[in-house]
Amino acid sequence: MALGKDSSNKFEVTSLTEKSQVKAEQGVESLQAIASCCQRSQVGKLLPEALYVHITALSALNPLLQQYESRARSVVPQAQEATLIKFSTRKPKISYLFYPDFNTDPHPTLKTSIQVDTETLETTYRDYSTSENPPILHRKETFVTPDYPQYQQFAELTNAQEKLGLLDDSRNIGTREGWQRRLQAFGVEIQGHHLVQHQTPNTTQPQAKPASEPSAPRIDRHRAAIYRNDLSRPVRLAIDANLFTSETTFFDYGCGHGGDVKRIAQKGYNSMGWDPYYSPDTPQTSADIVNLGYVINVIETPSERREALVKAWELTRKVLLVSAQVLIADSTRGVVAYEDGVITTRNTFQKYYEQEELKRYIDQVLGVDAIPVALGVYFVFRDEAQAQLFRASRYRSRATTPRVCSRIKRFEDYQELLAPLMAFFTERGRFPSKGELPQEEDINSEFGTLRRAFQVILQATNLEEWEEISEKRRQDLMVYLALSQFSHRPKLRDLAPEVQEDIKGLFGNYKQACVNADIMLLSVGNLEIVRETCQNSLVGKKLPNSLWVHISALQSLDSLLRLYEGCASRTIGRLEEANVIKFHTKSAKISYLYYPNFDSDPHPLLKTCMTINLQDLHVSYRDYDTDDNPPMLHYKEALVTSDYPLYEKFAKLTRQEEDWGLLDDWRSISHYSGWLKCLADHCATLNGYQLHWRKDADPYKLKVLRSAVRNRQEKRRNQGVVTSDQ
Repeated sequence: MALGKDSSNKFEVTSLTEKSQVKAEQGVESLQAIASCCQRSQVGKLLPEALYVHITALSALNPLLQQYESRARSVVPQAQEATLIKFSTRKPKISYLFYPDFNTDPHPTLKTSIQVDTETLETTYRDYSTSENPPILHRKETFVTPDYPQYQQFAELTNAQEKLGLLDDSRNIGTREGWQRRLQAFGVEIQGHHLVQHQTPNTTQPQAKPASEPSAPRIDRHRAAIYRNDLSRPVRLAIDANLFTSETTFFDYGCGHGGDVKRIAQKGYNSMGWDPYYSPDTPQTSADIVNLGYVINVIETPSERREALVKAWELTRKVLLVSAQVLIADSTRGVVAYEDGVITTRNTFQKYYEQEELKRYIDQVLGVDAIPVALGVYFVFRDEAQAQLFRASRYRSRATTPRVCSRIKRFEDYQELLAPLMAFFTERGRFPSKGELPQEEDINSEFGTLRRAFQVILQATNLEEWEEISEKRRQDLMVYLALSQFSHRPKLRDLAPEVQEDIKGLFGNYKQACVNADIMLLSVGNLEIVRETCQNSLVGKKLPNSLWVHISALQSLDSLLRLYEGCASRTIGRLEEANVIKFHTKSAKISYLYYPNFDSDPHPLLKTCMTINLQDLHVSYRDYDTDDNPPMLHYKEALVTSDYPLYEKFAKLTRQEEDWGLLDDWRSISHYSGWLKCLADHCATLNGYQLHWRKDADPYKLKVLRSAVRNRQEKRRNQGVVTSDQ
């Protein structure tokens, strides 16, 4: 197929199949018959000129429509990833519409569309991802069948909106800006799939009032503040992300007992905090970093909750840290429902957000694109360029400067002078632009240009290693740009100057970088490609239905898998303590696993697991802390890379356990009780990372087991495999 772009931001893709051949071999149903089927359809949303149906509802359509659609699908490989299918009733056209957030966003925005001429099989592609005012959806339940998992949730939201009259003016609410104006006029907002009214709407619609309203219970908000022995999680994450510099000022809005304020001040930063109960007299002053830590989830009044978020944002000069409790298993045990949350046993209020709901709330109230950094923790940047720089930095893989492999006198004479140039190329994968390298003048005075200086470096190092670094940085940028499609891909001018230079140096131009990223994103939507990539991975522990990697090895994975994981962590965030990531290969899921004492315990037990379904972003959480028989890890060296500090220690134990026959049946030893039984059956005990024979073992049985170990070791030596005694 030939690809080209016109001035209207549309891409025309012309099939190589001749029009006459298509008509002769395939035939084209009468448009009148198609229109008649659409108008009689009991499934989908019928408008004057088209029928819209969710892709899951295709099988419920008239067989004629299914056959008609299948012909269009034959020229659209991405069709299986589409959200809605539009059957035109006036033209021989079918459109595939992509709404990535259909399940989670109450009014999702259109990202892309592909239109197929069913007579010629010519296709037209349109990208809305950069649109300032994209189309949005209403009445989502009309597109799906009643057995769709979220049907009732969609229908209840529509019913609430209809009662307020929000959907009466259909012409002016079909775009994001029009819908926002409508919500503001009515004094309401959408939180998750719930309607929250803040004030009497500015409309002529009559409002029903309840016959009587019960008196509001007294909530002891101040009791929600807790004493900490260390920095709170969001502030600690901000420090780890290097958001604090020598001149950074910090303000804690809703500081509680003031632990963060005190500890940040102890680190040498200008630090203040305000709290309506504990520090009401402290002035609310603006600061570079403002922390709104676990505040909005303890405010029972939606309007006050919103006011707190807005006020904290007004005080923010650079970065706002927003955190709130998120809904996990048993979060609401022993509590009483009240408003949109619960009253706890301590008489405090808690609103437990879904992670995606929390992001949407922050984004909607502040008009931003909040960045998830952990479960329930978001960073909101004032400067878009800094936000994009932070996003890009999160998807940068590790790279080491190529080692010197040849003794070249000219290089050795100037090695110290050339070191900054080598470090820059390792970091960015390209040559510095004018003014980017502080030592540029000194290097140029000696070598004439940076490129001539680099030629000297190449004489002493391996060219292929530098090319690998450039490719690695190119893949990093593609992962970042692909993930930006899930929100609002930035314009080139919104990127930090160094990222703009990266794109120019590694891709030539922004358009080409985005095209490459979109191709990668299409691939990650194909589970078969993901499964094959997992099976071929040089990093990680491979099981029949999954690939397991330590968090430290994530950046060493194939860029497609890093993108796949990014689809989960970009929106939801990772489980904060997670140290193992599980890629499911039979379903579109990512699991984050926490094994305490991963390094010190030879076979750590699983404590917590968070699984994200990438199709609907549903999060499930399981705690094994009280489980008598939790899962446990073996083959730890397979989860890490060979440069991991304890790799050899892990591998040596695994070789010994293999020689002793302890790992022959991995299914039976996947849980704690099975492993204990295996050790007992083999008369073995484990002391740290060293196996020992049990002193009370039966002598004859021990003799047989020792003989079996020697036989395995001899067999492995004959195969050229390292054994535990070598």
